[in-house]
Amino acid sequence: MTQKRIAEASTRMSEHEALMWNIEKDPWLNPNGASVVLLDRPLDMDRFRQTLRAGIARTPRLYQRVVPGFARLSTPAWVPDAEFDLDAHLRQIRLPAPGSMRQLLDLAAQLYAEPLDRTRPLWRFVVIGGLEGDRAAIWTIIHHSVSDGIGQLRMAELYQQIRRDEAPPADVDLDAVIAEAVSSAKAKEVGGDLTTNAVSNIRASASHLARRNFGIGRRLLGEVAMWPADPSRVGDTVGAAVDTFRSAATQLRPIDEEASLSSPLWSGRSRHRHFGWVRLHVDDLKRIGRIGGGTVNDAFLSGLAEAGHRYHRERGIRLSTLNSSFVLSTRTDHKAGGNAFTPVPVKLPAGAMAPSERVTAVAAAEAAKNEAQRTGGVTGLSGVANLLPTSVVTSTARAAASRIDFATSNLRGAPFPIFISGSEVLATIPMGPVAGTGANITALSMNGEFDIGIFADPEAITDPESFRLDVEAAFADLLAACD
Repeated sequence: MTQKRIAEASTRMSEHEALMWNIEKDPWLNPNGASVVLLDRPLDMDRFRQTLRAGIARTPRLYQRVVPGFARLSTPAWVPDAEFDLDAHLRQIRLPAPGSMRQLLDLAAQLYAEPLDRTRPLWRFVVIGGLEGDRAAIWTIIHHSVSDGIGQLRMAELYQQIRRDEAPPADVDLDAVIAEAVSSAKAKEVGGDLTTNAVSNIRASASHLARRNFGIGRRLLGEVAMWPADPSRVGDTVGAAVDTFRSAATQLRPIDEEASLSSPLWSGRSRHRHFGWVRLHVDDLKRIGRIGGGTVNDAFLSGLAEAGHRYHRERGIRLSTLNSSFVLSTRTDHKAGGNAFTPVPVKLPAGAMAPSERVTAVAAAEAAKNEAQRTGGVTGLSGVANLLPTSVVTSTARAAASRIDFATSNLRGAPFPIFISGSEVLATIPMGPVAGTGANITALSMNGEFDIGIFADPEAITDPESFRLDVEAAFADLLAACD
């Protein structure tokens, strides 16, 4: 792409990112997202590698590895990987004949099950050939501690173009770039391997902890200093703190009967995954949203609620609600990479109702969104959770995730055609992290299309293809109600 974004360049993970790094130790709670990029023709690998090298050189996070902080005094550090090897992150495979979409989606689920190497930079691309119609695909995964969905879309601009015949960037001596970064990091004593530089690591961790606590104290003192001039700030500050701790306590408390799943069918959990795809048009989602005074996201959630209703009705189960969550972006920058989001729980209406009534009901479910904006949602919880033993955090997270029937996210990509090394992108199908819920259903709008990736736990949604068909039928009927 012609736009050159600033890359996220912090030397340590945020509390939120460190929580995702730690919680991944339980494979059921894998927080990482992936995607399948469908291409109209085979990829020019030489051109792609050249483009990718240039992009990596401009994005340090792609050649940095993680070094844990000492005894949790600080969050993990990012340091250049002196042994960086592009071939460890870029693979090529070929689908066996006939190379169907079902084969591609099954392969994507299989690739997702392979964990990233935590001793290397946290990303992997797999270029897939042999797809029917002489097409190809790229399966991509970037660890969530590196970036959220919006940040990853921006990072993808490093290897995307707006014209098929756009010339590749000048070749880059990536080894030299990384060698210089390694040398600079050693000179500054940033991070350090515990086996070779323990004193430096302890010093950096303690320094980070001191700066973090000093910053918290300074902000608090500054707030208190304003109280005489504006007494109303006392109540606002104390109220915000109480809300944050109450929110944290609510999310940390053990599961109980009142907080059980809405769906009696979707209670199973496992580390297995099934991947499905539904394609709609963005303009159709806009039309659906308008019938109930809602947005595109309201239309998206309404279709999923209707599909959930149909799936259960077909099996003789009546529902009133489904426990869901959607991702609220808190991002204010334009950087490539980084994380700025919080998951927001929401109860979706899952009973029988007219299309416009369902959209209106979904659009009215804004209390949870407002609560997360006020308290910081899970962001306010991360610093507390990182002080707890990992086993406590993962068991609590499992309990919390088991209450969610499905999680959702809705991302916006480029509104125009994009290309990768001469191949046009036909679709980008997102694979959002299931992370202990029944399914993750993430949508990505791009060039007028609305691609929905249904990444399900087959122990929860035991007939995932039937549910996918219910999703298609639900949106078709919602759209028909617009006529």
